[in-house]
Amino acid sequence: MIETENLILRPLTYEQLVKYSNLDNSLEEELNIEKSPRSISPELREALEDSIIPSVRDLKKNYLYYTLWTLILKEANKMVGDLCFQGEPNIDGEIKIGYGTYFEFRRKGYMTEAVGEMLKWAKLQPEVLKVLASTEKNNISSQRILESNNFSKIGEADNIINWEFKVK
Repeated sequence: MIETENLILRPLTYEQLVKYSNLDNSLEEELNIEKSPRSISPELREALEDSIIPSVRDLKKNYLYYTLWTLILKEANKMVGDLCFQGEPNIDGEIKIGYGTYFEFRRKGYMTEAVGEMLKWAKLQPEVLKVLASTEKNNISSQRILESNNFSKIGEADNIINWEFKVK
C-alpha cells in the first residue's frame, strides 16, 4: 500500500480482484470504504478476465506488476480510480502503465498524484528502467497527466501517442 497526500494506492489481491469485477460492493465492504460509482468498461472487463486475474493468480509472477492498484480518496473514503502495470519488466527493463479515473472524480489531480507516486515506486524496483504509456490523441486530460509527470512523447501511430518515462 502506498499513501500520498490525498490518496491510498492499494494493490488488489486475487480475491479482491474477483470482488472488484463482481461490482456488488463486496470489495468496498472488505476495504471498509464507501460505495463507489464505478463501472467496468468492456476493455477493462476483457483485460480482467483474460490477463489481469489469471496473472495475479499465478504465484510465479510478481502480482504488483499485473494487478489493479485502486485509488482511495482519503477525504471521502471512496475509490476514485485505478491504475495498473501491464506485466513485469521486459528484457529492456520497460513496463507499461494504464489508468482510469471514475467520471465524477476527473480533473481534480488525483490521477496525476497517483501516477507520480507509482513512478517513485518504479524507481525503487532495480529491474525497471522505463515506464511506457499510450494515450489517444484526443484524450488531452490523459496527456496532461503524463506531461505533469515528466513523460516524453516517443512516437505516434494512427490515433495513439506513445510516451516514456526514464526511471534510471
